[in-house]
Order: sequence, then C-alpha cells, then structure tokens
Amino acid sequence: MKLYDSKTAPNPRRVRIFLAEKGISVPTEPVDIAGKQNRGAEYAKKNPMFGVPILELDDGTIIAETMAICRYFEETNPNPPLFGTGAKDKAIVEMWQRRMELNVMSCITGAFRHGNAFFADRITQVPAFAEQCLKEAPGMFDFLDQTLAKSKFIAGDRYSVADITALCSVDFARVLRLKIDPDKQKNLARWHAEVSARPSAQA
Repeated sequence: MKLYDSKTAPNPRRVRIFLAEKGISVPTEPVDIAGKQNRGAEYAKKNPMFGVPILELDDGTIIAETMAICRYFEETNPNPPLFGTGAKDKAIVEMWQRRMELNVMSCITGAFRHGNAFFADRITQVPAFAEQCLKEAPGMFDFLDQTLAKSKFIAGDRYSVADITALCSVDFARVLRLKIDPDKQKNLARWHAEVSARPSAQA
C-alpha cells in the first residue's frame, strides 16, 4: 500500500490528518505538483484526473479522491469513528462534511485555482469566478463562526471528518490573505485553536 502525497496542497493534508487521528501509518511517495509531476504520463496512468492524493493498494487498485480514501480507512479501521456512529449521526456528519467541501473549501480553492498564476497553464482560468469566490470567502468564515456557536465541533460534540475539511480549508485560505478575525469570529477562533492543537494537525 502506498499514498501518493504532497505537502503543499490541502487535500493530501486532509488524508494525512485522517490517518493520524486513526493512528495509521502508510508509506508515502511525494508528488511534485509544482513540477507538474501529477500531470505527467506516468501519474496519469494511475489517475487520469491528475488529482493528488491517490491510494494504491497492494493488489494494484487505485483509489482517488480524498473522501474515498478516507472512507476506505474508515471501513478498514473503524475506531475512532470519524464519519459518525449510527444512522442519524452518520447522516449529520455526511451533511456537514458535504457543506464544508462544497461550500467552504470549494470557495477558497476556487479563488486560488482561477485567480493564481500557479494554475495559469494547468486549467482554463475564469477570473470572474475567482473574483466571486473572493467575495464569498469571508462569508464562509462567518458561516463557520455561527455554526460553532452551537456546538463544540462542526458536526456536533465529536471531532469528525467535517472538522478535518474545515481546518484544511481555513488554513489554506491564507493564500488568499484571509484569516480568522478573533474579535468578530470568536467561536471559529476557539475551534481553530482546539483542532490545531491536536497532534494530527501537524501531519
């Protein structure tokens, strides 16, 4: 088994944090995203969508997409449960994970992908989309602050995969010069300090 990893992107970090929370050690192979290794022919054989990370199992199976990889490890190593327990809790975690990924993370990464020169020769950039994401991103921080006024963690009183996605999103927002306002977003600041203090956050 091998995890194709990158230290500079938010999605590989999500998997590393997930594995650290589970106490799982997996051999890794670094992928040079800056050097476009993930867009080369050899990597494309493993993932034609070019995304990082990917997990290669011992039988040669390739699992791409961050949450699919995390799901694999949740099934093979169920404790501690990071996708919830029981029908209701699992549905709530799934709901919040989806919100974190679809709304918060996509807003931040959208601004970066479509507005930063790093992606200029990698995708067809839409500057207007980047501008819109930049306008919406601060509101996502307010949304997180309001959410965390009601619970200790994103999906309730237990740390979950939704917190991992939210943490990686908030931290990656620094590329947009967007940071938590500790005076106006006290709930978000409290949560961020707590989840950042977990050993897994350093993975």
